Amino acid sequence: MGQVNKGSRRISGLQFRRGCWYIDKVIYGKRVCESTGTSDIKEAQALLARRIGQAREVHLFGAIRERTFREAATKYLTEHQHKRSLERDARALAALDPFIGVQPLQHVHHETLQAYVRARLAKGISPGTINRDLAVVRRILNLSARLWRDEGDRPWLVTAPLIQMQRHPNRRVPYPLSVTEERLLFSELAGHLASMALFKVNTGLREQEVVNLRWDWEVQVPDLDTSIFVIPAEFVKNGLDRYVVLNRIAKSVIDACRGRHIDRVFTHSGKPVTRLHNSGWNAARRRASERYESELGKPCPDGFRSVRVHDLKHTYGHRLRVAGVSFEDRKVLLGHKADHVTTHYSAPEISALIAASDKVCALQSRQSHALSVVRGRVSA
Repeated sequence: MGQVNKGSRRISGLQFRRGCWYIDKVIYGKRVCESTGTSDIKEAQALLARRIGQAREVHLFGAIRERTFREAATKYLTEHQHKRSLERDARALAALDPFIGVQPLQHVHHETLQAYVRARLAKGISPGTINRDLAVVRRILNLSARLWRDEGDRPWLVTAPLIQMQRHPNRRVPYPLSVTEERLLFSELAGHLASMALFKVNTGLREQEVVNLRWDWEVQVPDLDTSIFVIPAEFVKNGLDRYVVLNRIAKSVIDACRGRHIDRVFTHSGKPVTRLHNSGWNAARRRASERYESELGKPCPDGFRSVRVHDLKHTYGHRLRVAGVSFEDRKVLLGHKADHVTTHYSAPEISALIAASDKVCALQSRQSHALSVVRGRVSA
């Protein structure tokens, strides 16, 4: 391998910094700055020569300039500063960079990503986490092929390749709670967590939507003598305003929280709660699992032993379906993205949604035979 002369850290078009050679050269009027990814001077010079040759083809013959995945990733991060999950995307791209950072875009495809996948699996990273990383790669390649253009109005990438996601062999099945299971679990939760859980299982909100709920998001509906909450889009996963109608149980939870805090709805010891899934949730779940067989008369299912906060959302959706609420109304009540979901609702529409959500309250007042049948299938 080529050795680095410590007395010479700069060669024409190359700089040696932090153990690596970097290209810094103006080629046909355009400055090229990038890492070569190597400390070997011969490899660095070969890459520089390649970049000069590519620039010559672009300048003289109009060829598409070869860009690295690192260039595309940098452009993606720069243009998506508004993205709520940008920090997570940046971590994924940092993990991917040693594997595909210096690869030309056209060389990034399913096969070249397998080394990354194998390395992550060997470290015990779940297929779901790896799939989220691959989704960022797929998004960048799609933007390179469909949106981004060079100076000659040509795409950065001729066509985006198909990238297959990892299979989820141990993907956890959602566990909607029965009424008796809900009562058992909630009886072990601390008061503030029980209130949040009861609100969540009657509104279908996500955990962060519950903990961030603010009083200034409450909107009065005088025609119905009630109120709803409108969560701004920046606090909602799908990027749309979330309309939260209150059935009678959810409304009772809200009324019990009034006056406790000037800003946040859910608090503990005068401070906003930041998480529902915490050590208190895990301890309550463990205690409820220990009581399960003696109180419900059957062995505790594995799904209950590991029941998640997000399962409360599944529980609400399941109960809406059991209660006969239409598919369209379920989408609105659960906050799913759909073409028919509007940015505002009239009083009669809100009244109909409240009536639909109130059907869930009736299920909680008795053990539903329909819920028992579904539970048997899930357990099986």
